[in-house]
Amino acid sequence: MVQKEMQLSKITLNQDVDYLNMILDEVLRHEGGEELLGTVKHFRSLSKALRDDKNPSNFDQFNQEIYKLEPDLREKVIRAFSVNLQLYNIAEQNYRGRRRRQYQMQDDNIIQSRSLQEGVNQLFDHNISIDQVEKALEDLSLELVITAHPTEATRRTMLRVHQRIAKLLKQWEFSYTRYDKKVIQEMIENEITILWQTAEIREKKPSVMKEVSNGLYFFDKVLFNILPVLHQDLEDLLKEKYNHDFHVPAFLRFGSWIGGDRDGNPNVKAKTTYKTLKEHRKLVLEKYIESIDKLKEKLSQSTKKVTVSEALVESIANDQKELQFNGWHKSDEVYRVKLGLILRRLKLTAKDQDGGYRDAHALRDDLLLIQESLDYHHPNGHPIKLLRHVLRQVQIFGFHLATLDIRNHSGEHENTLAEILRQVGIADDYKALDEEEKLATLIKVLEDPRPLISIYDEFSESSQEMIETFRTIKEAKDTFGERAIEVYLISMTQSVSDILEVLVLAKEVGLYRVYPDGKVRSRLHVAPLLETIDDLKFGPKMIKHLFDIPLYRKHLEARGDLQEIMLGYSDSSKDGGNLTANWELYKTQDEIHSIASSYGVKLKYFHGRGGSLGRGGGPLYSSLLSQPPITLGDGVKITEQGEVLSSRYLLPDIAYRSLEQATSVLLTSIAGITLTEKHADMPSEEARKTMAYISEAALKKYQDLVFGDQDFLKYFNQGTPLNELGALNIGSRPMKRKGSDRFEDLRAIPWVFAWTQSRQLLPAWYAAGTGLKAYLDETNNLTLLQEMYQHWPFFQATINNLQMALTKADLEIADAYTDMIEDQTMAVRIFDQIRDEHALTKEVVLKIAQQDDLMDHQPNIKESVRLRNPLVDPLNLIQVQLINQLRSLDDNDESTPLLEEVLLTINGIAAGLRNTG
Repeated sequence: MVQKEMQLSKITLNQDVDYLNMILDEVLRHEGGEELLGTVKHFRSLSKALRDDKNPSNFDQFNQEIYKLEPDLREKVIRAFSVNLQLYNIAEQNYRGRRRRQYQMQDDNIIQSRSLQEGVNQLFDHNISIDQVEKALEDLSLELVITAHPTEATRRTMLRVHQRIAKLLKQWEFSYTRYDKKVIQEMIENEITILWQTAEIREKKPSVMKEVSNGLYFFDKVLFNILPVLHQDLEDLLKEKYNHDFHVPAFLRFGSWIGGDRDGNPNVKAKTTYKTLKEHRKLVLEKYIESIDKLKEKLSQSTKKVTVSEALVESIANDQKELQFNGWHKSDEVYRVKLGLILRRLKLTAKDQDGGYRDAHALRDDLLLIQESLDYHHPNGHPIKLLRHVLRQVQIFGFHLATLDIRNHSGEHENTLAEILRQVGIADDYKALDEEEKLATLIKVLEDPRPLISIYDEFSESSQEMIETFRTIKEAKDTFGERAIEVYLISMTQSVSDILEVLVLAKEVGLYRVYPDGKVRSRLHVAPLLETIDDLKFGPKMIKHLFDIPLYRKHLEARGDLQEIMLGYSDSSKDGGNLTANWELYKTQDEIHSIASSYGVKLKYFHGRGGSLGRGGGPLYSSLLSQPPITLGDGVKITEQGEVLSSRYLLPDIAYRSLEQATSVLLTSIAGITLTEKHADMPSEEARKTMAYISEAALKKYQDLVFGDQDFLKYFNQGTPLNELGALNIGSRPMKRKGSDRFEDLRAIPWVFAWTQSRQLLPAWYAAGTGLKAYLDETNNLTLLQEMYQHWPFFQATINNLQMALTKADLEIADAYTDMIEDQTMAVRIFDQIRDEHALTKEVVLKIAQQDDLMDHQPNIKESVRLRNPLVDPLNLIQVQLINQLRSLDDNDESTPLLEEVLLTINGIAAGLRNTG
């Protein structure tokens, strides 16, 4: 059997791709006849030829072939390439899972990079003691937050089909008979046929509750089971290596913004938030019932054969009396009796009826009773893994499943406070006060134990909704537990008063209270969100001012001396370019951490990263490596947005791999492992000054184009499918703040999504080349940049993300999008700047990385991009022609069919490039 598995493990990614393509071709023949299949094959050949020889005549021929297509056939061709890319994604994920299994089949000397096993081995090999490991485990904390940002273009219906195809592809790999392979191939063909016959485009925007349901799908299908496994694997590996029983706490949790993020989304109301929490609770109780049912089936031990604990027997008697229920028909099968009683309590909990559990701790206590009783008679060293698994689930997910963060814009809080203070006679025009006057007013209100408002007061609709939101937070914590909502995030935090305003609103509903003796009780973390370059630069000064306020320090003491701060990668990148944004984020973290340490305050940074490279995206482990190491010990939060949910958490193997990489990196970093002597010296003072110089030059270059060129916004609007994105119905939130056409009010998601569609990916790399070249021109010190790349994880991640962005950007294809711009002189002028900067950035990056070609350091990804391009290129060229036709129509002309085709190309390109918004 082992020999057969080793043979099967030699299946390559290309073989999987070819296998799925072969089945797809049969589906295309069935659905569109030889005409469709022949056209698709012809376009595949043309696209590959285009890549092999970028002669302009090849582009002309390709565009002519597209132009000749009849609308009905064109729509099918678009869908064929889109499905082709979806299947490629499935094959690639299957390949990643296969590689992980290959490593697991090898002996202990061959270990996969950044696996849990490698991380534990590094701890041991670097002489990290048992006490040091236990301290590192105490400090280990990673929270991944699913956000309400809607960049997933693929419908959940289609994701389910993807999941089934992936499962069948894995089964095909391990099938040994011709009959099995034949049956599986038929099943895959059926699934691809279903995929083809399913509508890709949403007919209307999803509601917030639909988005909630979409997010919960990943908890239901993957995360609820994967997280306990990862925790237990780490505990087992540590015990095996150190011969010591470690307790691994619930260090890895998931949170959510969906249903809690109301910044710019008028559809999220207080009642939406409460309904979201009820859905969380409903799912987690259903999952516990499933788990306990499986456990009940397994634990059939009889008191006729074993001796159980008196505590368990007493507990059963008390439960039976209270619930008036026996639990199980055979009283000697004592564990089944107890588990039957647990099930009864869970079902009563779900119905909010008497007899249910008061909280998740009570459920855990019942399960621990069973575990302690099993120790009386079950062999030592062979625990019931399913029971341990359920206990972990309860520890991680509680009765709330995922902590819901609440977010709103600072201006909304100010407006509400202004109305309240005016109505109660404290300030006629609060908004007109200067910052010091605002602070004096807010502190006076906070020091007064009496509330400002009562339940009988009436306010404007918006202010009343704000007050109801805070009342809902309190009710949620009282009903679902403190962990149900822990943090209130303030978008566009630009002053200390922005933070204290939220504390005042919390005070009004009883979440914050000052007692006569001066003691403070606070049940909510208040977290500023630093978004723009200016906000990041001002952040340290603002935080110091905040910590100097005695009342706020008491709030922090009540919250365990922990301050959460969110860092916005999206808006800072949109504001100042990717390179400058990343440097300002790094620098701000360092400065604020130093300030917090001097006050004895722990910091938890919340990294608001997007899925795309232009919004701080990339692998989880890379995100962690690029942070200042000193900031990792107090806990880390990172957003998981849009398309990364399906690419990371749709399949269990891929989810596990992503999470183990992050865990391994975080654990070794907290333990203080330095892999090279040079690494310990980075960043040196010289490296910091170098980065500051590069950043300043890059910022000027970026802002000269984006803000300084009066034609740039017109170039962006006309030269990308920005305006068409709004019809894609991918999320409940509007694309723009305030519905305006100003650049400042355009959200970072459509900004990045549109650039990605046009294959320019400008936000992810533009101006970096100029910044790096400016330093080299000034100093001619390439050696230092190369040393920074080799030994400073932040700089290495920055350069590697540039490599990825430059590789995915394709200026030959992007050039076609300039045809959509009315003023061709302007289009050529700006595109030439973009083309020149791309060439310069590539040249400098390769020198720093000491590579011959981009992505040579990650050949698998490089090959993946190369194989995807011929499938994406036709969609881009078709998209340009369709948008030109669509925009040329008169207002009275029927545009629906053309628009639907454009949206199909957007979906297909998003599937092909993966990191979209």
